[in-house]
Amino acid sequence: MNMNKTVESDSPDEFIEEIERIQDALPKRIDANPENVEKGLAKLVLTLIELIRQLMEKQGMRRMESGSLTEEEIERLGVTFMKLENKMAELKEILGLKDENLNLNLGPLGNLIE
Repeated sequence: MNMNKTVESDSPDEFIEEIERIQDALPKRIDANPENVEKGLAKLVLTLIELIRQLMEKQGMRRMESGSLTEEEIERLGVTFMKLENKMAELKEILGLKDENLNLNLGPLGNLIE
């Protein structure tokens, strides 16, 4: 269901019906047990780290291709990204997450990470 839909009607009854349909689509209760909250927070944090890692990697590639990095800086970047990738894999395994779990759906904007 598209939650961003607007109701274009002057009728209060149609407006109320639309609000009730939206409410029916939402969960009646929030599952706030500690295990789900912790896993959800860990998933969010790892998703943000993955997004930042991808952005940094792209920036590093651009700088490498433009010739603005020394051989030592390129080597250091490579080692850093390998270590980060290994640590991410370790954390995903501990938390029972997979690569496809690390994404956020931004509605009409699509997924955060492609």
